[in-house]
Amino acid sequence: MTTKGKCKHGEFNLLDGCKLCIAERQEKYQPVTTDMPHAAVEQAFTPPEPQSIVLALRPGEDAEVQKYHNQALELLKWAERLAITTSDDNKEAINDLSLIAKLKKAMEAKKKEYLDPLKAQAEAIRETYNVLMDPVIAADRITREKMGAFDKEQRRIRAEQEKINALRLEAAQKDAALHNGEISEPVNLVEVTQKPMKTTNADMGSAGMTDSWKYEVIDFSLVPDTYKVIDGPLLTSTAKKYHDSKPVPGIRFYCEQIVSLRRR
Repeated sequence: MTTKGKCKHGEFNLLDGCKLCIAERQEKYQPVTTDMPHAAVEQAFTPPEPQSIVLALRPGEDAEVQKYHNQALELLKWAERLAITTSDDNKEAINDLSLIAKLKKAMEAKKKEYLDPLKAQAEAIRETYNVLMDPVIAADRITREKMGAFDKEQRRIRAEQEKINALRLEAAQKDAALHNGEISEPVNLVEVTQKPMKTTNADMGSAGMTDSWKYEVIDFSLVPDTYKVIDGPLLTSTAKKYHDSKPVPGIRFYCEQIVSLRRR
């Protein structure tokens, strides 16, 4: 039986292996604070059953969360030192991704376990207060609308009064021009409603009408490009569904190769 082998470094003892190859392999996967191999890390990773998890007061105090975080730090060190130069290296990277995917899934589940009850509680509170506050919100809206309608009507009346006075004064001036050029009789002007004050004071507060500028699109084709926003989700959906077979002016659809992992 032969006890010798050959590699890129030359001949080596099969029982001992090539020390240079071993050193290179260790250099690529040597973590900073631990020499735990991938198999050991994976063996140490044991996601708990959801019903067995007891949540701490804060996620940072949860021992399971801390465990996941420590494992994530180790995986980060492996990833930063990883060098893929051969097919075997690529297979090791696939194993790494599988372990990373498993840890990501466990951490997301843990996060969800913390957030879901809070989201449900927040939603319940939100719905309850929507019902409880609906009358006061409606009262606020109705009162403001009526105050706005009153102010609008007062402005309309004042404008009409000023218009009537302008017409009467113009008529008096024309009549005077036909005679001696002077207005001999007083012009019967209507009393003009007092101009609304900027602020009206009441016993319990003060209020006034302020300008609130808004916008509406009347011709989108005339809108400058600066004010047009790209619909990212729509374009992404179009790219996924039609690839590059449905052209959009000004848009380039292209394909990028990404790693697709199937964990065993």
